[in-house]
Amino acid sequence: MVERVARKMDFSKARVIAEYGPGEGVHSREIARRMTPDSHLLLFELDAALARDLKRQFADDPRVHVIHGDAATLPLELNRRGFSACDYILSGIPFSILQIEKKRALLRKTYDALAPDGSFIIYQVTNELKQHAKLFQHAESEYFLQNIPPMFITVFRKTPPRHSRARRTRERQRASRLVGAGADRSA
Repeated sequence: MVERVARKMDFSKARVIAEYGPGEGVHSREIARRMTPDSHLLLFELDAALARDLKRQFADDPRVHVIHGDAATLPLELNRRGFSACDYILSGIPFSILQIEKKRALLRKTYDALAPDGSFIIYQVTNELKQHAKLFQHAESEYFLQNIPPMFITVFRKTPPRHSRARRTRERQRASRLVGAGADRSA
């Protein structure tokens, strides 16, 4: 499953990646192995013992930042480190057990923290998060039976806003109508 999840990411250039609930770092190690030298990986782990272990594992890798804290602090941590957004956010935390308000707030912060064309990649026992993640424009799921227990791997994609392109087109059309109607072009 680690290989399947990692294949959902493009490591061909510098990336900012966050992982919610890395636990023992199984996915984190694979991501760090594939990342370019100028990429960064932010690991959010609530459990103090696991966070300490992750800090030990990645002590010699300045690209990996272990944060002993809630994933909801992602926007603050990005800002603190001078990153504008994440290219990928990975999560194995069980969203199905989160209270609905916390779930939706974390989804909103996740969406806002992603760069245009960024992806939120989750692996879960259930696929119930799809019904709550409507703010993402695209979602693709696969059921990975080779894992025990079997898991859904879902990629939620944030697409860049189209309204700016549409607005530019409308402005060009309006300008061409004005020119065609005898508007003064010398101004």
